[in-house]
Amino acid sequence: MRSAQQILAEAAVIAVVGASRDPGKPAHRVPARMQRYGWRIIPVNPTVDELFGERAYASLADIPHPVDLVNVFRPARDAVEVVREAVAIGAPAVWLQLGIVSLEARRIAEEAGVDYVEDRCLIIERAAANLSRLG
Repeated sequence: MRSAQQILAEAAVIAVVGASRDPGKPAHRVPARMQRYGWRIIPVNPTVDELFGERAYASLADIPHPVDLVNVFRPARDAVEVVREAVAIGAPAVWLQLGIVSLEARRIAEEAGVDYVEDRCLIIERAAANLSRLG
């Protein structure tokens, strides 16, 4: 299994489940900041058409191209289903944001051979490793 920083270093496209249109929420600020550092952010939110200048999708299954990482901004109780969906689309890694922990989601990811991170923040890990996807 790759470390959190390896996952970020090797990812180019991040699907963000629960991405928010509200700039005051971490589910908006975190993906927006990751995008500014060069990652392509694909929002997954059934209530919006577009976020961060990208088309939004109702579910992971609706995204018409591969993603390198599924980032989850949903309550822990929803993480199990999101991880199942991530496995179904062949995502190589799942990342539950700070404060989100699920033993069942972890089990599903590990059994499927999917890299799994929980209770950690993308922007904190990005900064700690001084990562950027910008040329």
